[in-house]
Amino acid sequence: MLLNKKISIWYFIREIKAQIVYMGIFALSIGLLDLLPGFRRISLPLNIPALLGTAVSLLLAFRTSQSYERWWEARTVWGAIVNDSRTLMRLIIQFFPAGEDKIIKEFAERQMIWTYALGESLRRQPFSDRVQKYLDEHQIKAVNIPNALLDAHSQQLKETASSKGLTDFQQMQLNDIITRLCDSMGKCERLKNTVFPRSYSILLHTMIYVFAAILPFGLDDGQLAVEIIITFLIPVMFLAIEKTSIIMQDPFENGPVDTPVTSLAQTIEMNIKQMTGDQNVPAKKENSLYYEM
Repeated sequence: MLLNKKISIWYFIREIKAQIVYMGIFALSIGLLDLLPGFRRISLPLNIPALLGTAVSLLLAFRTSQSYERWWEARTVWGAIVNDSRTLMRLIIQFFPAGEDKIIKEFAERQMIWTYALGESLRRQPFSDRVQKYLDEHQIKAVNIPNALLDAHSQQLKETASSKGLTDFQQMQLNDIITRLCDSMGKCERLKNTVFPRSYSILLHTMIYVFAAILPFGLDDGQLAVEIIITFLIPVMFLAIEKTSIIMQDPFENGPVDTPVTSLAQTIEMNIKQMTGDQNVPAKKENSLYYEM
């Protein structure tokens, strides 16, 4: 499940309430201004605001498309993390000889902690008690904790490969999976840290308000209420579409359309524990499909 189907319309209204108020005041002011004698003589062909509205629509379509691509890429990357986590544990169980349950469990626990730590760091939340307890027990301190956990994977693999009889090819396969996990982590960090150009939003907002300013002069002055309502509703719809793209453009913001990293981490934990024969398999929490308040 990708989206919270219980998302409330009031959540979205709260996100754009300031723009609604500003546009309401703006539309009312322009509508009343159009009644003044000097402005009543101004009449624009409706094609002019229609042309500007078309330009705004194209810009909004581009922004919405780019935001969706970022959101979908984040979901694709986390799908790869799920698959690589399963593959890593499957190969570790297969390559390490029987009786090495301690090593297997160490890799399993570290991989589970890595997924939770990555999701929490992307959302810029404090580490959960479980993650922090693991970090304290193993004295892991770093600026980038998920990267330090992958380093611990590589270090343990280096220390145990020769002593446990792993071939060079087996060691290369395991290193390749750790490299893919690191690559996925880097992609997530790129999505998190690369912001949409602020100049684009400024241009879009300016064009929306210019459109709202000239629209009344292309409408019939005989129906003031209808003129104000139209001047209010169309720009508000433009602003709502823009806000939708802004919400989607950061897939790790801990919101209703966020990539469900906690749910995916729980899926990885359940899979790894089942693969390693751990009987303490947790049940997935339904609310973890969505965002955490």
